[in-house]
Formats: sequence, C-alpha cells, structure tokens
Amino acid sequence: MATTTVALAGFAAWYIVLTLVLALYRVYVTVSTGKPVNSFAPDGSDTPGIGRRLTRARDNCFETLPVFAAIAVAAHISSRVDVTDGLAMWVLYARIGQSLTHIISTSLPAVLIRATLFTVQAVIYLAWSIRLLG
Repeated sequence: MATTTVALAGFAAWYIVLTLVLALYRVYVTVSTGKPVNSFAPDGSDTPGIGRRLTRARDNCFETLPVFAAIAVAAHISSRVDVTDGLAMWVLYARIGQSLTHIISTSLPAVLIRATLFTVQAVIYLAWSIRLLG
C-alpha cells in the first residue's frame, strides 16, 4: 500500500477519533448538567473551553480532509504517488499536532504552533499540486 494511502486513511481515522471524542464530551456534558443532547450548537459556541476547542479541531480536520483526498486521488489516478509518498505522513503528523495543540490551549504560543503546523500542510499541498500539474 502506498504511503499516501496510509496517510490519507490515517487522516480520515483521526477525524473519526475527534468526532467520537467530541460525542463522548457532549454525553458527559449532558449527563453532568442535564443539557439536552439535541441542543448543542454545531460550532461548539455553547460549550466552554475544551468543548469549543475540540469542536474547532474536529471541524478544522474536516475542512482540510477533502484537499488531501483530492490530491491523493489525483496522484493515484495519474500513477504519480511518487510525488506524494515522501511527505504524506508529515501531513498526517502535522494535522494531528495541529489538532492536539488546538485542543490543549488557545494561548499565543499554542496559536503560533497551530499556525505553523497548518502552514506546513498547506505548503506541502501546494508543492504536490504544482508537481502533479507540471
């Protein structure tokens, strides 16, 4: 299996993990506060601290998963996974690091770390796109 495929599946699995953790958090809030389970705001704005950060981390993952998927599929269809295989796992690691940093803190250093990890992903996506289109 190509490294790109493994990284893409890992990225999707990470999204699922974040979704399940968010669901468990919402169950915890429901049980501990009596908040109706069907009353949570989709953006997490009605949950304090970690609930909102967890929601945003999960949403950030979902927002970039299609980009990774599109590039990975293009690389596979064109038989050019050699373009993506070298850095594919770095995209996954950067995504996991970005998510965890987002969940842990919103301090200035944490935001700068998150921004750096996002930039790493974006630069890799751009480089891949240029190489695949070239």
